[in-house]
Amino acid sequence: MGRPIMAAVLAAGLIVSLATLVAAWRLPGDNQGYEPAQPIAYSHQLHAGTLQIQCLYCHSSADKSRHAGIPAMSVCMNCHNGVTAALDAVKAEEQAAAQQQRAVRPVVSAELRKLYDAMALDESLAPIPGQSPKPIAWRRVHKLPDFVYFDHRAHITASVRCQQCHGPVETMARVRQHETLSMGWCVNCHRDANETGVAGKPVHASIDCVTCHF
Repeated sequence: MGRPIMAAVLAAGLIVSLATLVAAWRLPGDNQGYEPAQPIAYSHQLHAGTLQIQCLYCHSSADKSRHAGIPAMSVCMNCHNGVTAALDAVKAEEQAAAQQQRAVRPVVSAELRKLYDAMALDESLAPIPGQSPKPIAWRRVHKLPDFVYFDHRAHITASVRCQQCHGPVETMARVRQHETLSMGWCVNCHRDANETGVAGKPVHASIDCVTCHF
């Protein structure tokens, strides 16, 4: 094999190798599409979509803290102290009880049972003596590199909608990372905001490196 042909083969191999590496390379924080199964199958589609519960009801620190926060189990219990299963399951039990001429039995969904078990609650939702609540090991979906500073409250104060970064969470039965959350994506968003404003208001979204890297 002549030198020109050998050089061409080596060059082609190098190009293919580089293309493969680039395709496989993911920048820190670039986990677009990441959609882990959670210990409890919580549906944002149901809660934020169908029931139209506002994001700040559960993520109450998003407008006053750097972090949006994971809701405490006590927040879940504001509703699920009484709502223990889907409405169709409750109605099915009521119909069965009427047909069988017996008292209606409590209906608890399998997923909510996981919540009650974590809170050490018995079948009547009373605390189990000698047992302590245990935290639910939720799997983090959105994670930026440690060298990046992001503050939720600054964005909420500027009227940036949650969906701008997190995508249409109200349609997600299981939350996934909708955007890349890469530096380029953030910088372009800031540039667009400076040109067009946010929610009809002019803003100054910094593109200075030290704003996010200090």
